[in-house]
Amino acid sequence: MLFSNRKEDTFTPVPSPYYMELTKLLLNHASDNIPKADEIRTLVKDIWDTRIAKLRLSADSFISQQEAHAKLDNLTLMEINTIRAFLLDSLNCMYKLRSNLQPGSSKGQFTDY
Repeated sequence: MLFSNRKEDTFTPVPSPYYMELTKLLLNHASDNIPKADEIRTLVKDIWDTRIAKLRLSADSFISQQEAHAKLDNLTLMEINTIRAFLLDSLNCMYKLRSNLQPGSSKGQFTDY
């Protein structure tokens, strides 16, 4: 799974949409009963880091290309939540800039909606 996450440009499906939460719970409370718990912890952290790095690159590309829509296929809610504030603020700024560049708009005035 780690290799496929690194190899693919898009997000690969994860075994469970709650893989990170479940892993943390199990390893924090039952690591003594899980063989190779440290290896599992490291692998899941590597998967998380790879997916978050890919998400940041995707968000950067999304903003720099001034896109208005994005596909969030194969992302978990926890992954989306890590980038949510950045995307919302960026989209609001882009909206304000675009609305002030349109003919008939009052230039120099920002309006919040």
